[in-house]
Amino acid sequence: MAASNPAVRVRRVYEEPSPDDGVRVLVDRLWPRGLKKTDARIDEWPKALTPSTELRRWYHGTEGEYEEFSRRYEAELDAPEAAAALDRLRDLAARGTVTLLTAAKDPSVSHASVLRRSLEEARA
Repeated sequence: MAASNPAVRVRRVYEEPSPDDGVRVLVDRLWPRGLKKTDARIDEWPKALTPSTELRRWYHGTEGEYEEFSRRYEAELDAPEAAAALDRLRDLAARGTVTLLTAAKDPSVSHASVLRRSLEEARA
């Protein structure tokens, strides 16, 4: 894919790596269960971009809902270390395809989709 039209993709880390994944970025704080590091073919693992333990526990608890989770997570991304890591991903995405990888069962309602939206808004 040409760098003039890069893509930001979200995939489950358990899916087979694809040649068109570009830079593969694990966006989970914890290593995915049952996955060998050699099989995952991860290029980057910026833990500063992952939701805080407290936010993750809240979201997966009884009261967590996606819209509020997204708002809180976006606020966490404003912290200096997270913002720097997000800038790095923006730079990578400006040069080509970036695939955000997560172990979440439904990536469309996970932090990975919030990250994707942030990266796509930066490109617009």
